[in-house]
Amino acid sequence: MKKFFKGRNLLLAMLLIVSAILAACGGSGGGDADGKEKSYKLKMSVTVSDSSTWYEAAKKLADDMDKETDGRIKIEVFTNEQLSGGDSGKAVEGLAKGSIDLTFNSTIIYSILDQRFGVASAPFLLKDHSEVDKVFNGEGGEKLKELLAEKGVQALGYGENGFRQITNSKHEIKLPKDLSGLKIRIPGITMYTDLYRSLGTDPATMTFSEVFTALQQGTIDGQENPIDVIASSKLEEVQDYLTLWNYSYDPLVLGMNKKLYGSLSDADRELFDRLGKEAAAYQVKIAREKEASQIEDLKAKGMNVYMPTDAELAAFKKAVQPIYDKYTDIWGEDLLKAFTP
Repeated sequence: MKKFFKGRNLLLAMLLIVSAILAACGGSGGGDADGKEKSYKLKMSVTVSDSSTWYEAAKKLADDMDKETDGRIKIEVFTNEQLSGGDSGKAVEGLAKGSIDLTFNSTIIYSILDQRFGVASAPFLLKDHSEVDKVFNGEGGEKLKELLAEKGVQALGYGENGFRQITNSKHEIKLPKDLSGLKIRIPGITMYTDLYRSLGTDPATMTFSEVFTALQQGTIDGQENPIDVIASSKLEEVQDYLTLWNYSYDPLVLGMNKKLYGSLSDADRELFDRLGKEAAAYQVKIAREKEASQIEDLKAKGMNVYMPTDAELAAFKKAVQPIYDKYTDIWGEDLLKAFTP
């Protein structure tokens, strides 16, 4: 009898060891206990409306993911920052903490988490799309991915909000003196506040969802945003003047909560990497294609559109030099160099 129990105990011990090994192998794959891949119902936040290229790219990601997983991974897209009460800052904070699964947000908004993100939008640093592509497909993009990872965000791809332009309801803006005294809505980050104060404006910070009404009521005189946001938000209805000065580039991050990303199976991570990169590239493509026609449409709807001369742009560049004097140490010289074409 002793031999029987001893043999049975040995057999049970062996079975437990085998079970533990199998469980460990199964756990690393991100699947269910029965070996099947997990199903997910994820929420994604987009800053602007469903008429924007941001939404089109987010919808592409959701549709492609649904198709490639036969409905196993569902992504529901929420526009106008519905998941964070219209507040883009709270959206990226929610993404970092895991209360939101995915977002399409500007690096300008990430500057709320860390001022180093502002380097990507340093004034008059990047002048055209060729310089943008060189930076974001190279060291700049890698540095940004590392910085995002520090904040709990996995970068799946980089989109493009575009070069930021300025609108107002008072007069044409051709030189720095034309900005004097204007109350301009800006994103709520310190670098832009310092920048616009140095240009002589009265900068006002508010969530973008409040901007149209504030312009309509005259609470503010103007705002600055890329063309797609200006057009998709119908700002021509409350703004008369548009200046195309390309003063600051505005990249988008297609981001996923890093802890969630890390919990996925290897196959699912590869799927998010591939489809995320494709969706971001698609957004860049359609945004660039749409911009020229959007500008013409804004003109047709009555906006006065002005493009500064090289000499006028040189005056603006000189006026913003104090920003580099102050922020190079904040951004870090190495990071600034990575974003300098």
